[in-house]
Amino acid sequence: MRVKVKFFASIREITGKKEEDVEVPDDTTVEELIEILSSKYGREFSDYVYDERTGKPRDHLQFLIDGRSASTLQGLKTRLRDGCNFAIIPPVGGG
Repeated sequence: MRVKVKFFASIREITGKKEEDVEVPDDTTVEELIEILSSKYGREFSDYVYDERTGKPRDHLQFLIDGRSASTLQGLKTRLRDGCNFAIIPPVGGG
């Protein structure tokens, strides 16, 4: 299946892309997609996304599926569907 991944702020700088279509196996979860992206984009991406102590994605990152936070669904275990939009949103500072 195909998922459109959108990158913002620091993640956009790391990947060098605003968005991309990613082919993933059916029933891929948010957690699995993040692992796929980490493998593709390497250490800088992994260091930004994963907490080195826990090995889990950092709490301050938001993962959106079709505009809905994964945390309001099934978190990292949320299954993606063909054609969905997935976004990684870093924290935003203001002033």
